[in-house]
Amino acid sequence: MVEIDEAIVTNLVIHRIGIESNMSFLSKSEYKIKTEEEEDTLLKIFLKPFTSNVTTYEFKHDIDINLNPLFNLARDIKEEQSFFLKSIDIHQHLKSVSKHPNIKDGDLFILKYDNLKFDNNYYAAIGIYKVENKERFIETSPPDENNQIAMDFKQGVGARKLDKACLILFSEEPYTVFIVDNASRDTDYWLNEFVNVKLRNDYVNSTSQFMSLTKSFITEQIPTEYEVNKADQIDFLNRSVDYFKSHDTFEKEEFEKEVFQEDTVIESFRNFDESYSQENKIEVDSSFEISPQAVKKQSRIFKSVLKLDKNFHIYIHGNKELIEQGVDTDGRKYYKIFYEEER
Repeated sequence: MVEIDEAIVTNLVIHRIGIESNMSFLSKSEYKIKTEEEEDTLLKIFLKPFTSNVTTYEFKHDIDINLNPLFNLARDIKEEQSFFLKSIDIHQHLKSVSKHPNIKDGDLFILKYDNLKFDNNYYAAIGIYKVENKERFIETSPPDENNQIAMDFKQGVGARKLDKACLILFSEEPYTVFIVDNASRDTDYWLNEFVNVKLRNDYVNSTSQFMSLTKSFITEQIPTEYEVNKADQIDFLNRSVDYFKSHDTFEKEEFEKEVFQEDTVIESFRNFDESYSQENKIEVDSSFEISPQAVKKQSRIFKSVLKLDKNFHIYIHGNKELIEQGVDTDGRKYYKIFYEEER
């Protein structure tokens, strides 16, 4: 994730891209930022969403990276070619790939930044944003001669969420890219055609991908091969998260022994790992630095809640030996819980 405390905006251009109406509009020049308050507002709206984004991408092309249009335009901007002229080329590239009937009109904001911090290094960057859905807000005016405050109802761009955005950090080529796409269920042109990126092979993505793989194995594969109840699955999930939280570096064999312990389960996990990686076209190293930010985000999907009908939720965080499952003489299922102190 990026840090924006020291970031500044150096260039800004706003265009209008018309898809449904075919009413595109190109600005005649860059927008001149007038005050520090304007700059702070721009940083809050356009950079803050990336401060919680831990997934990193890089530009790609099936034949040659130099044939990726946005990569070339970004490189031209990095090499100090005319930001304004390149913003027009970005507009034209976006319009050329906007062929899907569900694609909407929108305002296109293109900004250049400096002093963005990522992984303890500072970078220049460009941000490209297509705003399709505007927020409604109320603007009030000072009281008039009748001591009445007037209201004006408007629509505009706010900090609530961005529709589509990409942030390109000028790290080593093919650059580090962050993506926002809050309408990806309708179309995928933003990620796959306009930007055209793939996941970076870095420690952040490795952490996220391996945790996702592990969760899928525990919740989907283990129940098909072994007699396990929900408490057993939760125990596996808890041990997985505990490993990532308590280690700085991931070692696959060490992880397998600490989490799955039994040789037969470890062998099943390795088979699942191989098929999962092929199916999802990912490649995760057997050893990598663990990203605390990725662990924090991924931990949310590791549910440690045992739901019993609509009456009880049992949160299991520790020793599984303190909970037992059984069936009474009337055929009713039960869990027996042992504890020392009630709080």
